[in-house]
Amino acid sequence: MPAYILTGTPGSGKTAVLRQLEIDGYAVVEEAATDVIALQQALGRPEPWREPGFVDRVLDLQRKRQRATAQPSGVVFFDRSPVCTLALCRHLDLPAPRHLLDEIERLVAERWYERTVFFVRQQGFVQATAARRISFAESLAFERIHELTYRDIGFDLLDVAAAPVPVRAAAIRNRVGRP
Repeated sequence: MPAYILTGTPGSGKTAVLRQLEIDGYAVVEEAATDVIALQQALGRPEPWREPGFVDRVLDLQRKRQRATAQPSGVVFFDRSPVCTLALCRHLDLPAPRHLLDEIERLVAERWYERTVFFVRQQGFVQATAARRISFAESLAFERIHELTYRDIGFDLLDVAAAPVPVRAAAIRNRVGRP
């Protein structure tokens, strides 16, 4: 099962591209951080990313979703990965938990993900949501950290430039082939 990471900073349009790929017939695995944030906010915690244990909750959900994708064949797109969680730690100036670093080492050693990562670039703006409280300037700084983190770990980034969603999805489909 070729497992590709689709990533980018908040507001880049990554989720819309992922939805298009899903409609096109590809298997997708949802992003964990957004779901952890949504649940914690529903429980009355307005900024859960600032609380102890946030990174652990994200990593735990990522692992569960990864294990649930044991498909015999077909391309799978992961909406982010533990490497994104490391980039988030770096962006927020949080120490990366040892088990996060261990998980990334394991995934790299096992070649769990394809080496090519689809990096969805910013579109020139960020639409705020309850879970996305980042300015455009902050998102550009995070994009640089995000990119450097993936490169430091040894992944090759394939830029998915700002464009309409169907154009972006087509560029990815052309690279990976049919679902």
